[in-house]
Amino acid sequence: MTRNRFLAGLLGYPIAHSAAPAMHEQAAAALGAHCHYQLIEVPGAGRDDLRAMLEGIRRLGFVGVNVTFPYKEAVVDLLDDLVPDARAIGAVNTIVVDGSRLIGHNTDASGFARAIQPLLATTPRGAIALIGAGGVGKAIAFALAGLGIGELRIFDSDPARAAQLADRLQGAIAVRSAASVEAVVDGAAGLVNATPVGMLPNRDTPVPDTLLHPAMWVADAVYSPLWTPLLSAAKAKGAEVMTGRDLAIGAAADAFALFTGMTPSVAAMGNAFDAVMAARYAASA
Repeated sequence: MTRNRFLAGLLGYPIAHSAAPAMHEQAAAALGAHCHYQLIEVPGAGRDDLRAMLEGIRRLGFVGVNVTFPYKEAVVDLLDDLVPDARAIGAVNTIVVDGSRLIGHNTDASGFARAIQPLLATTPRGAIALIGAGGVGKAIAFALAGLGIGELRIFDSDPARAAQLADRLQGAIAVRSAASVEAVVDGAAGLVNATPVGMLPNRDTPVPDTLLHPAMWVADAVYSPLWTPLLSAAKAKGAEVMTGRDLAIGAAADAFALFTGMTPSVAAMGNAFDAVMAARYAASA
């Protein structure tokens, strides 16, 4: 691989819907370079499977790969090193190949922080409810802590996982885990879905519509579809909403810069993302 021609990819399942190939390849083209972005879609990979795939990434000339559900936490202790932010979060969504070493980063956190700032600046302050304490949930929690929110409440279908994330954040912000969706949402000024619930082909919602109201804002990390059942219900209730678009683009832009040392055009990546979404909508209409 050279600066002008490089190989990157995405490891996860399911990822056939991903807009990442279009975003990275278009960003490279806008810089006069060529990127091939390979989807590495493997269901049910165990530790030995992941180790073998990571060794292939190390040896096959990749500049790096992104990691998505369900492997963001599973890859952590298979890497040679983690940058401090990724180590604190305990999840990785970007692996950079540095010589023969694999270095873990987390651009979900930086991408979400930039995406959510305009919404936080224009809505009332108050407790924020986070649904999901897995890989992306951890990144979002640390991003919110870095933005100085007043209180974070965390719910996960695995109570121990929610409690562990709350423990990680003790001392940084006021934080607690909750035993139910109702408890975490009650009185919250904002709500973030950091679970795959609502991602196609799933059409469920992580929060009953009856708990949504106009005085709260609602964000979703899912972007396939862009308008999840949760966001559609929240908008119908009159709530301010944020789709997964800006998180996806911001995280991808930060990963591209780590892979290549070049600053990508966020506009080019956004255009590529929007084209993928438009084509998908047209195909399903």
